Amino acid sequence: MFRLCVKRSFSAAHFLRGYQGQCEELHGHNWYVEAELEAENLDEVGLSLDFKEVKARLDLVLRELDHRLLNDHPYFKERNPSAEELARFVYGRLAANLPDGVAVAMVRVWESENAWAGYTE
Repeated sequence: MFRLCVKRSFSAAHFLRGYQGQCEELHGHNWYVEAELEAENLDEVGLSLDFKEVKARLDLVLRELDHRLLNDHPYFKERNPSAEELARFVYGRLAANLPDGVAVAMVRVWESENAWAGYTE
């Protein structure tokens, strides 16, 4: 099994409904997202999927979130835009847009340089 990992970033604001602390107030982050993919096979060039292609597919997902209030996104109307839920959102969107033979292994969303949440299935 081959593994690929790319890291991208976006900036967005959010607040956590019902949190009972500072994070319940509107605030922003420079989020970092790592997408780890896996594939069993390589193409004739020796790649499972070109890093350039992985970045482009992840950027497409992150474009929905960049420079927005995450709470206003339809996905987060009924759920808090926590790092955990962001990881699940990115995982689902990215998994739906990959070629056969390539799968998402895990998505990590870094809220700060010291803290991340991940999602896998």
